[in-house]
Amino acid sequence: MMNFCRKALKRIKLFVLYWTRIVFVKNKFKVSFLTKLRANFFGGYLGDQYVLYDFKHNDKKQYLSEFDWYRSRYINEPFDFAFNNKVICAEILKQFIRVAENYFIKNKGNVLDFEKGLRTHEDIYNCLVQKGNLVIKPFAMGKGNGVHLFSHDAQTIRIDGIECSKDQFIAFLKKHDGYIICEFMKQHGYSDQIYDKTVNTIRFITMRDIQTHEFKVFFAVQRIGTAKTIPVDNGSKGGLVANIDLETGRLSEARCLHDLRTFKVHPDSGKPIEGVKIPNWESIKHQMLEVTKKIPYMDFIAWDLLVTEEGICVIEANTSSGVNIIQLWGGQRQGELGDFFRYYDVIK
Repeated sequence: MMNFCRKALKRIKLFVLYWTRIVFVKNKFKVSFLTKLRANFFGGYLGDQYVLYDFKHNDKKQYLSEFDWYRSRYINEPFDFAFNNKVICAEILKQFIRVAENYFIKNKGNVLDFEKGLRTHEDIYNCLVQKGNLVIKPFAMGKGNGVHLFSHDAQTIRIDGIECSKDQFIAFLKKHDGYIICEFMKQHGYSDQIYDKTVNTIRFITMRDIQTHEFKVFFAVQRIGTAKTIPVDNGSKGGLVANIDLETGRLSEARCLHDLRTFKVHPDSGKPIEGVKIPNWESIKHQMLEVTKKIPYMDFIAWDLLVTEEGICVIEANTSSGVNIIQLWGGQRQGELGDFFRYYDVIK
């Protein structure tokens, strides 16, 4: 009975996601209403994916759809919940690797810390004064939604670079709920050199090989923010993504989910992207595979990593990854990811 209810709930969630995140979603690219509906109802593709994957010239049977991604969220059942919540995820991972420290959590109107319990919004302000920079993010959302950067310097408070008073800052904290206040991590110089107005993370995907059942690195991209995405770098917000050569750690040209152009240099900073090498790439791959072995119950993990001068830091870990940033470099339905999804009954 319990299993039946779980399956029924999953179907209901997928049904709701199909209509709210695919059929009724607003497109970034201009497509006709009929083209959008065809993409939506024949395969579960977004209207944007019709343009992004160039279905005028490419066979959609070579590509995974948005709905395929939503179905893949259950691959790690029954342990997927552990990484769907950023607080629980950090508590698990900090045993094995550097993670951004969580200072406060606000839940159901109460501000709490991880040592003394009940705190106040004033305590968050005092922490900002002491630390200089803090990050606020929802503990159960993705795609960079609700993420903001707080900074304090010489009596000046800023939220995402916009100056505000202490009262406005406290009002901002009071207005929001269901969030974490966490450590701001300084990124490595190679990333600052490309664009220093956003924290630029690596989406690093590990998964269990369906033949050997050992963990492997499947895919990695360098995400790079732009002036339009400050303070985040997410591709879903219009940030850039550059493919990382898994052998060398070198970046390809950058691409964008909201733009069909390619970028060998950053459009705002003018600094090179293509050819930049991730420092200590071999060490990063080795370390992440070792961490993955410590959590063998997660068959697929999409890590968000920040490279710092001291090493790598896990910003968060996800039980699935949007297929768009992977398929900017070619369809995966008949490729390795498609085979992996078939093995786990995500697609046929």
